[in-house]
Amino acid sequence: MQDKHVSVIAAEQGVHPRQVAATAKLLEESATVPFIARYRKEATGSLDETVILSIRDRLEQLQALDQRREVILKSLKEQGNLSDELRNRIQGADTLAVLEDLYLPHRPKRRTRGAIAREKGLEPLARKLFEQGRIEVKAEAARFIDAEKGVASAEEALAGARDIIAERINEDSEARARLRNLFERKSVLHCRVVKGKREQAAKYQDYFDWQEPLARAPSHRILAILRGQHEGFLTFSIQPEEQEALSILERCFVRGQEAASQQVREAAHDSYARLLAPSLETELRAEAKKRADEEAIGVFSENLRELLLAAPLGQKNVLAIDPGFRTGCKIVCLDRQGKLLHHGAIYPLEPQRRTEQAAHEVQELVKRFKVEALTIGNGTGGREALAFCRSLKLPPNILVEMVNESGASIYSASPVAREEFPDHDLTVRGAVSIGRRLMDPLAELVKIDPKAIGVGQYQHDVDQKQLKKSLDDTVSSCVNAVGVEVNTASKQLLSYVSGVGPKLAGKIVAYRDEHGPFPSRRSLMKVPGLGAKSFEQAAGFLRIRDGKDPLDASAVHPESYPMVKAMAKDLGCAIEDLLKKEELRARIELQRYVNDQAGLPTLTDILAELGKPGRDPRSRFEVFNFSEEVHEITDLKPGQRLPGVVTNVTNFGAFVDLGVHQDGLVHISQLADRYVEKPSDLVKVHQKVTVTVLEVDVERKRIALSMRSDPDLTQGGNRQGR
Repeated sequence: MQDKHVSVIAAEQGVHPRQVAATAKLLEESATVPFIARYRKEATGSLDETVILSIRDRLEQLQALDQRREVILKSLKEQGNLSDELRNRIQGADTLAVLEDLYLPHRPKRRTRGAIAREKGLEPLARKLFEQGRIEVKAEAARFIDAEKGVASAEEALAGARDIIAERINEDSEARARLRNLFERKSVLHCRVVKGKREQAAKYQDYFDWQEPLARAPSHRILAILRGQHEGFLTFSIQPEEQEALSILERCFVRGQEAASQQVREAAHDSYARLLAPSLETELRAEAKKRADEEAIGVFSENLRELLLAAPLGQKNVLAIDPGFRTGCKIVCLDRQGKLLHHGAIYPLEPQRRTEQAAHEVQELVKRFKVEALTIGNGTGGREALAFCRSLKLPPNILVEMVNESGASIYSASPVAREEFPDHDLTVRGAVSIGRRLMDPLAELVKIDPKAIGVGQYQHDVDQKQLKKSLDDTVSSCVNAVGVEVNTASKQLLSYVSGVGPKLAGKIVAYRDEHGPFPSRRSLMKVPGLGAKSFEQAAGFLRIRDGKDPLDASAVHPESYPMVKAMAKDLGCAIEDLLKKEELRARIELQRYVNDQAGLPTLTDILAELGKPGRDPRSRFEVFNFSEEVHEITDLKPGQRLPGVVTNVTNFGAFVDLGVHQDGLVHISQLADRYVEKPSDLVKVHQKVTVTVLEVDVERKRIALSMRSDPDLTQGGNRQGR
């Protein structure tokens, strides 16, 4: 299968067929994308993860197309309708739409108007009319009057014949291809509010009377309109100018001005209105939805990547607070490995305000557990709890920081949380998650369904299977890019390591719990079920610090250890010296170590890794503070310059948390003084920014912001596209 698709994919991706073939072979052998990208560069020509994922997904699409092709060929053969010409055309079909067009005339049908007309014996009349010769139409039709068959008049005979012709036109693959091309190029999306629903549909008011070329409609707009239709507030159509479509059909099927040709013209118009236009519009809606889904999922994945790769504070003793008013603030203390040492509740906020007692408790806990950082969730009461913590008399070296708690409640009620903390309630688990997020966002967020982290709009509207696949790919990519300390990692984190998965991750943790820390990467082979293939895929991404072999703490794959040992031997030093001394590494001549298994790309990676063995690729942690001037949306005023954190990036702009429990929108037109094609080119999730308030709509809870150097406050922000 793959051989015949290699050239197609290579052309689409702009790479050499050899690279595609090698990637396909590795995928067939169950190699993971991170493994192929990192450790098989010689085979793929150093393709990155993005291209490898595209090759994988395209191969799956072409496999599905081949499977459908085989089903159609089998059906046609059983019907006795499979001519050599039709077989060749089906074998050559390169899209599902073309394939289905070829099958359409032979597809088992319901009892259509054309089928009923055939039952009445009107097929010969339809053929005669379709030939468009010089015939007396009504006289010819009168010959088919038959009361027993239900044909009472010549006009009824002609109507039945036109039904047969309309279906023939609908099933013509060339005509469908021409019309499909027109629909794709020139269709206009027309959207209207459902009559009588204007007041209830206020959130969709931008689309009450909206139209634009479908080809230029952004994904967020398509998804918003589809959601509005699903909720019963909007109705929309997607069609080109009707006359242009009818002209195409007339050029295809009408061959003159005779009376028979007029019957064919009427049949063509009916075929378009009743069969072709609805069919192609349905197809185009599905294609538009698919395109919108792909764009939105791409944005979700980019946002998730930035969130997962957010700077970790590192191993610190942490006091974490899950803020709340009525039920108080849950408080937990964690050691440097994230182990729960203490939990309780304090009441520094209204209505049960006990500020002095709460302050005393926090100060005592800081001393008792040698706390190095305080972290507060950004939920309800978060700003107030943050202000309380910063008012305390704490040692000057203690960090006080707020973290995004999206998904913490999902985690606290999950089987993962119940397994970790079977004897603690939801509030304690949620507070623990908040504390661990400060220490290592990646290690904690992998325990939560990526969809629950809140990294995109319309995430419940897109194809859920495709969304899960893309987000899982992103999590896997991030986990393997950072590397995993095998002796401390959770089962959830290990499950995303290349070649491991949930079942094997559980076995690794169980073996570790029973036998103690793994002394080396090779000792992982003692885990039941972890064979040579799994070890090959996983070993390079697993870290063992302070183990027997210093290379076990690096991203150097065990298969390359002999080369590193040869380098050290040639230089007359130990491997530890290679890791510590740059002057030794500078003397290595990589070309000397090229062999059949490793070329210069791999050797270059090895040399780079020796200079920073196991170093975390994530950025350094930076302290961030919201403005003390604002706590609620009502505190915001146009013209204010405020610090914020990007929480979500979309195709139409970026959402920014200002610490007022309602994110503001920096529309794409307000992101910079220059033209911005893609917001993600300029801003990332978790990025710290400074914004200007343009407009505040308290009733609709909308905040318009700008990142331009000299924003026009009279514009109030561009709200279109929400």
